[in-house]
Amino acid sequence: MTLHLYYARRFLMIFLSVLAVLALFQALLDLIEQLRFLDKGASFAQVVQMVGLKLPDGMYQIMPLVVILSTIAMFVSMSRSSELVVTRAVGRSGLSLLVAPLIVALLIGALIVAVMNPIVAATGKRYVDMAESFENGGTSAISIGPEGLWLRQGGPQGQAVIRAARANPEATELYDVSIVAYAPDGGPMQRISAKSASLREGAWHLRDAKAWPLSAGLNPEAGARQHETLELTSTLTRDSIRDRFGKPSSVAIWDLPSFISDLDQAGFSARRHVVWFNMELARPLFLVAMVLVGAAFTMRPARLGRTGLAVLSAVLLGFGLYYVRNFAQIMGESGQLSPILAAWVPPIASILLALGLVLHMEDG
Repeated sequence: MTLHLYYARRFLMIFLSVLAVLALFQALLDLIEQLRFLDKGASFAQVVQMVGLKLPDGMYQIMPLVVILSTIAMFVSMSRSSELVVTRAVGRSGLSLLVAPLIVALLIGALIVAVMNPIVAATGKRYVDMAESFENGGTSAISIGPEGLWLRQGGPQGQAVIRAARANPEATELYDVSIVAYAPDGGPMQRISAKSASLREGAWHLRDAKAWPLSAGLNPEAGARQHETLELTSTLTRDSIRDRFGKPSSVAIWDLPSFISDLDQAGFSARRHVVWFNMELARPLFLVAMVLVGAAFTMRPARLGRTGLAVLSAVLLGFGLYYVRNFAQIMGESGQLSPILAAWVPPIASILLALGLVLHMEDG
């Protein structure tokens, strides 16, 4: 047990060190990218805040790389110090050496899914809101519930809140639409009701619309006007709606089941969110596979040489497995694979492949 605790502590310390170094590197790169907002009215403090909001998402994406680099660093250093040789000399097999790092990787995976995932979802939303406020002078948002679809858009002309009873899968065609437009100073300016609305060429094209002015001192019904077609300028695009509406990572994992239920009730496809939900649940297993991959190539005596080749092979295999995992996700989202197969088969297959490599390296 003392030996297992030593290996677990060693792996955890190296993991935290690698995570800190990559986080610093990521923050510096993000800072350079976010400095472009200085020309759009943002202060340096706001730029730093945006870097901090974007950092969790960046680190969340590269977590498999952090794990495999930590495993490589741990076993290369222990091989050079002959700790692996001594451990084997007292009767410990190579697989028993991996028990502690595997348990730590599994716990890290469970922790980042349960805790870091909601943080990434919250900070990602806040980052997009700030970026849009500097890009367009306002923010856009989308939410779906039993009462229908809600959109909020912003721009130089002011904010607008849009409600629709139904929409097409991309939310670019709305039906039974109600819109409240606000002036730049924040006061309500106009209310519009339309049978349908379609987004194209930077504007909502409303059909069978009726508009009521909401200026102070006016009778809205007396000033109401009926329009066969009406245009409302919009800063929303098909891509921005897809990112807001169809990006599962913007929803915390604890809220995903209810969000998927709301999507189904509203008539939208929830396949992307179902695939993402299962892939998040399987993430700890993929991190375990990364530990096995890193160990398979570096749990060898340093006197055998070719350490650089072994490290390169481990990293390339890790990238290859990560690519296969992402490819399976795309196949699942497109309906070519079931969500369960797309999410769980790649990490399980990666574990079996890496475990076979470990046994081959150990026993030949």
